[in-house]
Amino acid sequence: MAAFFVFQTFSYAGVISSMPPFTDKDRVLILAPHPDDEAIATAGVIQQALKAGAQVKTVFMTNGENNELAFIVYKKRPVLRPKELLAMGELRFSESLAAMSVLGMKPDQSIVLGYPDFGTMDIFTEFWGPVKKPFRSMLSRQRYVPYKESRSKGAPYVGESILNDIKAVINEYRPTRIFVSHPADTNRDHRALYLYLTVALWDLEGQIDPPMVFPYIVHVVGWPKPRGFVPTQSLTVPPELVNGDIEWVSDPLSDTEVQRKHDAITKYVSQVRYAPSYLVTFARRNELFGDYPAIPIVHQMTSEPVWQAVGAGEQGLSSKLTGKPEQIASLSYARQGNNLLVRIIFKRIIDKEMGVSVFLMGYRHDVSFAEMPKLNLIAGIAGFYIKDKKKNISTKDVQFVSKDRELFFSLPLSMLGLPERVLSTAKTSLYDLTLDETAWRVLLIK
Repeated sequence: MAAFFVFQTFSYAGVISSMPPFTDKDRVLILAPHPDDEAIATAGVIQQALKAGAQVKTVFMTNGENNELAFIVYKKRPVLRPKELLAMGELRFSESLAAMSVLGMKPDQSIVLGYPDFGTMDIFTEFWGPVKKPFRSMLSRQRYVPYKESRSKGAPYVGESILNDIKAVINEYRPTRIFVSHPADTNRDHRALYLYLTVALWDLEGQIDPPMVFPYIVHVVGWPKPRGFVPTQSLTVPPELVNGDIEWVSDPLSDTEVQRKHDAITKYVSQVRYAPSYLVTFARRNELFGDYPAIPIVHQMTSEPVWQAVGAGEQGLSSKLTGKPEQIASLSYARQGNNLLVRIIFKRIIDKEMGVSVFLMGYRHDVSFAEMPKLNLIAGIAGFYIKDKKKNISTKDVQFVSKDRELFFSLPLSMLGLPERVLSTAKTSLYDLTLDETAWRVLLIK
């Protein structure tokens, strides 16, 4: 996703620029995967925008009803029945209204979409177009938006529902700045919301003035340190992300803004009890935002491909953020003729029991995203196969080579719908356990 910054940015890693001041002309949209993310990541932004006379709106993609561990601590017993889980989703939304009230927001400035907690990434990769049944939520067992306060109650759990809701909010509200979860966040819903927003803004190109986009990161193992409310310290870029090509932006907060952020976070009683020192850790002297630039994949006529690698230090990112064994050493892309090439180099000889997946999702402005292919190229103990959403498709036009520490794919761009852009990530797994995963990136097909 392009970040439409109008202030100075830097081309080298680890440098932080400043948030441009808010004005009364701003229309700020906070997109949160779950109730509490908006307070954790943007409570300072919300206060500053309101103080400047800007309009502010928060949108929650899910109600966070599947956070079973937190609910056990809160209720002092397992919360397993669907009705109980939905009641916890209602509670989390009510906590968000209380938190936003601390910051000066009114209830009518918050919108809940009500899609399934811990299900939105599966929907993004598999549930588009005609489906026999919408996605079924893991614990609540719902297939349709169940919350009475949601924008689209009864909407099926499919990609079009989420995308259309986000597009409608943006088209109606016309934000000048959007704050959204990060494509490198280890939480799947956080990565998914970034992807839905990316596609929504592509669909709306030429219809709205492009907003500035500021992704925020929340879930990184062991970050920030130290734990607890330490209002005199600043948030620093997670070490795992310092050497990437993210353009980081820091927004300094006053002492009053830090204290109000802390007070807002503590309104999430159902979440704070589970980890009392964790959420308040984010109430510090600044807030951090940063996005990846798109990767241009240039048409080449050379006999040997010229590889375009993702930013240094970003391969195997998930393992670095979660502490799992790191496998991926590098991930690169190239274009030769009408083929897209993908190369993964591993840190060690490929284990025959290890699975490797590469997601490639094409986009073009004149075709509905729901109709575009969403490929998952999978190599593992069962051999090599390709899925388009949930359906296995032919591999006859795809070249696949696996040797020692290297894995190579070459596929016709026609299999991706002759895209103008591609959303891509790669991951490794051992049976059902994800080992490592790269951040989602945007490829520009030249």
